[in-house]
Amino acid sequence: MRVDLFDFELPPERIALRPVSPRDSARMLYVGGDATLTDHSVRALPQMLRKGDCLIFNDTRVIPAQLQGKRGDASIGATLHKRIDLRRWQAFIRNAKRLNPGDVIDFGEDVTAIAEERHEDGSFTLFFEGDEPVEILLQRAGTMPLPPYIAGKRPTDERDAQDYQTMFAQKDGAVAAPTASLHFTPELMDAVHAAGIETATLTLHVGAGTFLPVKADDTTEHRMHSEWGSIDADTARRLNDIRKAGGRLIAVGTTSLRLVESAADEHGLVHPFEGDTDIFITPGYRFKAIGGLMTNFHLPKSTLFMLVSALMGRETMQAAYAHAIAQEYRFYSYGDSSLLLP
Repeated sequence: MRVDLFDFELPPERIALRPVSPRDSARMLYVGGDATLTDHSVRALPQMLRKGDCLIFNDTRVIPAQLQGKRGDASIGATLHKRIDLRRWQAFIRNAKRLNPGDVIDFGEDVTAIAEERHEDGSFTLFFEGDEPVEILLQRAGTMPLPPYIAGKRPTDERDAQDYQTMFAQKDGAVAAPTASLHFTPELMDAVHAAGIETATLTLHVGAGTFLPVKADDTTEHRMHSEWGSIDADTARRLNDIRKAGGRLIAVGTTSLRLVESAADEHGLVHPFEGDTDIFITPGYRFKAIGGLMTNFHLPKSTLFMLVSALMGRETMQAAYAHAIAQEYRFYSYGDSSLLLP
């Protein structure tokens, strides 16, 4: 499909630069399978689902993956994207034309890395020197990797260390937050459980590729960056039992959706999963296991807007986004939410 079919005009003032407080006071647009659009608060979520449904959360934790350093007199920026092994990460590089394989980047705070290999997409493999775990090095020298549409308008600060982390965050490895989960609070989770709604967690370490624009003119020409994910056997069994009993699997965030769909077979059975996924969901995709999605509002012409268009229909989502803009919803990572139930 043509990428420009997924374009829309978004006024810059609709981009949220801070989250609302408390988190569950954010707005939520309900989009139904019959193209119904109604305005709610995130706190209304338990009443909008059915007893026996299951909300699926991503328990990845964002690491301080943004680094600024020097190679000689050249300033080099690095955004870690995906772990390769204990000391190596694939990274997107700013000022990459000043960097060659074998160069050493000094990120300060006694943190250095060797640029081992340049990849076809322009990224590099960075080997972090020394014996300390890379996570410790990042705590010293790194900062939270805010999305470019926020970082381009204000600097990262101490509030972001808390604001850009979900209440479910446990397993280090993401360089972008699973932002749909940012709306949840302990009080909302109490209400979810009181309504008889099940919950489950999986892990998908979100990579920086989630922010990359689609440069191709046609969706068939776009290549997704892979991300590492895991669904354990107990979770897979629970999800299958819930579906068998008539409950819907409601992904909280596109990351949860993509991993469940990667792990499901053609009959909708979810299998244990551990490894990389580069699944790219566009209109025409047949969903195998997922029955709904809670997600924030996404960029024009992005792979994520294509995904929600695949779930609900492109015209329905164009109308939903037009409604959200007219009603002054807040967009992107720190913005409001939507509940999509096809």
